[in-house]
Amino acid sequence: MDQKDPFRTESSAQLLEKLYVMGLIPTRWDLSSAEKVTASCFCRRRLAVVMVRNKMSESIKGATKLIEQGHVRIGPELIKDPALLVTRTLEDFVTWVDSSKIRKHILEYNGMRDDFVL
Repeated sequence: MDQKDPFRTESSAQLLEKLYVMGLIPTRWDLSSAEKVTASCFCRRRLAVVMVRNKMSESIKGATKLIEQGHVRIGPELIKDPALLVTRTLEDFVTWVDSSKIRKHILEYNGMRDDFVL
């Protein structure tokens, strides 16, 4: 296809936007970065790996266990699937469930525990 073809331009822009929003490529301007997307890029976006990267867990195995036990939420939604792909926008909203013993222990350790809230 010709590089100036409108269909190619639009399709390339849509592909780059989706890959960028998912967090698989660092910028949305370079089409050559799309061919560098591998299976390991998708694995790095899984919830358990994101938790290890955010230092919420020491290992992927431990993070998977915490997710399956219901200690983790993304935004207001409880997540029990460790294979969930976390997009770039949702990465900041990965946190502990309000009723989680781990959250209470972390707040107590940091001296931020408030009995009224808990």
